[in-house]
Parts: sequence; structure tokens; C-alpha cells
Amino acid sequence: MSYSMFFYIGVFGAAVIYYLWLRDARIFYRTGLPGYRKAAYYGVIYSALSTLGVFFVYRNSDFIGLGLVLLALYMQGRIDKERGQIWNKNSSAVDRALGKTPRK
Repeated sequence: MSYSMFFYIGVFGAAVIYYLWLRDARIFYRTGLPGYRKAAYYGVIYSALSTLGVFFVYRNSDFIGLGLVLLALYMQGRIDKERGQIWNKNSSAVDRALGKTPRK
């Protein structure tokens, strides 16, 4: 079966949402900061929303599905987190991308 280009875009967007959710959960587990706790909890909802968007794209409702995925991406980025308390100037981009933080 041949999928449209929008299906692959939607799957990639959903994968990004899952990645952000798991990274926030890892940071909360290691630091215990309340902003990352909230991000980890809301990440479950946004992951479900992006999965619903992929389902809509799969059923050929491209604009509705991509709209749901983009909404989930936007809402995931709007959560207030304590970014300044985790990393300093010496942290590398890889450490930030993987959510590598010291345990508390």
C-alpha cells in the first residue's frame, strides 16, 4: 500500500512528541522538578493526540490529522519548565537532547 507524504510527516511528528515526553519523564525522574513532572504528565495526553492525528492521516483526512499533530507539538512546547536549573554553559547539546542530568 502506498502512503502519502503527509502520513510520513505525521508519523515523524508523533515520534518527536513521544521523544519529548520520554525525555521530560527522564529528567523528572532524575531531578524531581515540578515543571518536568507536569510536562511528563501532559506528554501522555499530547502523545495520544498525535497518535490520533496519525490515525486521521492514515484515513486520508490529511489536514485534520496534521493539524492534530501540530497542535500536540505546539502544546508540548508551551509547558513551563525549569530549564535554567538543569543545565549550565558546560552542558553539551547531546546531554540536553538525551536529558542527561545529575541525580538529586
